[in-house]
Amino acid sequence: MEPILLAYIGVALMLALSGIGSSFGVTIAGNAAVGALKKNPGAFGNILILSAMSGTQGLYGFVGYFIVKGFLLPTITMGQAAAIFGAGLVLGLVGLLSAVRQGQVCSNGIAAIGNGHNVFTQTLILSVFPELYAILGVAIVFIVSTVL
Repeated sequence: MEPILLAYIGVALMLALSGIGSSFGVTIAGNAAVGALKKNPGAFGNILILSAMSGTQGLYGFVGYFIVKGFLLPTITMGQAAAIFGAGLVLGLVGLLSAVRQGQVCSNGIAAIGNGHNVFTQTLILSVFPELYAILGVAIVFIVSTVL
């Protein structure tokens, strides 16, 4: 296998898995939002913010790509390509799983808001915890890029 191909597979995993996770996460929260808005249409602003929270992991996949794109050259070594592949796999998987879990946290908060509970701020704070791991995934890609 050509090293550049391995690197591009890593980039594809980084982008695809984090994007898939975000689409699942926002769908989970969006489903809860539809039900909550039937009960509490005045809470649309808060529900919108919580519904969009898990969409950020897909953006982190793009951030990871921009971090490594300077190394995607025909002259890339197998070691560099393997590092990009590994970093892409890590960011992709962490983005996938953290987005789904963040969507679940937000979904529960949205349901509570729909029932009239004032839990927006608390839900927003709790939804940051899964986000932290996605940010750490981006940090791993950055760290790997500094040693390439």
